[in-house]
Amino acid sequence: MENEILRALDARKSVRVFTEEPVTAAERAAILQAAFQAPTAGNQQLYTILDITDPALKERLADLCDHQPFIAKAKLCLVFLADCRRWPRAYRAAGVETVRDPGAGDLMLALADACIAAQNAVTAAESLGIGSCYIGDVLENAEEMRQALALPPHVVPACMLVFGRPTAQQKARPKPVRFREEAVVCENTYRDRTDAELRQDFNQRGAGVPEFDFDRYLQAFCKRKYESDFSREMSRSAAVYLKDFL
Repeated sequence: MENEILRALDARKSVRVFTEEPVTAAERAAILQAAFQAPTAGNQQLYTILDITDPALKERLADLCDHQPFIAKAKLCLVFLADCRRWPRAYRAAGVETVRDPGAGDLMLALADACIAAQNAVTAAESLGIGSCYIGDVLENAEEMRQALALPPHVVPACMLVFGRPTAQQKARPKPVRFREEAVVCENTYRDRTDAELRQDFNQRGAGVPEFDFDRYLQAFCKRKYESDFSREMSRSAAVYLKDFL
């Protein structure tokens, strides 16, 4: 089955090199409006979006987010925050005498709300010919990030999105192959893939890579990503944020 939306979702890929053409005010407004229309728990919109327009702050974020200079060159930069403050503060403003502190469940719900809104923004941008890239590293360096973005307790960075028009090279770059359905979809209950199935899953995904080797690839990827300093820092920072909710 195929239609315009399905084709766009299939073609969309992360863009990290942008042309000098700006994102217009009308395009920015359309991207934000799409984010606001995303599914949200109880129509609460448990997020706040920071529109980063200060060049110095963009440079700071680029440095804090694992030293990625292309972030500072983005034509639009949005930080999606899981916001567990707005509603409790509104409850108190409305005269509710006893309002509990937000818990871990509230944070998980707000993180989902923020990421769903972010994906709507990504899809809207794609429809306008504007590329985007998720920056998960915004969760790192909790203390410095809190200071840079003036984040109070119970507000946590969910993700950052950078936008701009892709260069010709970025348009031509092939999209990485995804896993097949059977590798990621279970019927009714969770089931671990066997070692043989995992090997088959990754071999299928790496079919277009010359001389792909399962063992060599996984060992290198584990060292580069899962066991990396930035991955460990992200877990440390997540624990810092979680202290407010536990």
